[in-house]
Amino acid sequence: MKLFFSILLVFLLSGCQTIENKADKIGKKEIKEISKFLQQPESELKIEMGEPDEIKDDAKGSKFYIYKKKKYGITCEKKFEIDQNNMIIGVSSRGCF
Repeated sequence: MKLFFSILLVFLLSGCQTIENKADKIGKKEIKEISKFLQQPESELKIEMGEPDEIKDDAKGSKFYIYKKKKYGITCEKKFEIDQNNMIIGVSSRGCF
């Protein structure tokens, strides 16, 4: 009985590692894809992505364009930081695959 549980535990742990590796790979691909907008004008972002779903301002004068999309019940959020010169200076992605 102990042998059965030991084998089951090994399979479960290796399966979790495989899923984690795939998620990391997809996340890196997503960041690489949206990083192409860095140091580009906001107009290029709007041409490719359209109007953002949400725009937030911060105290430093930067704007954040937020694009949201839902897939399989999970919200994908892509956020782009735009400085006072209307250039993209930061990107982030959450829940995208």
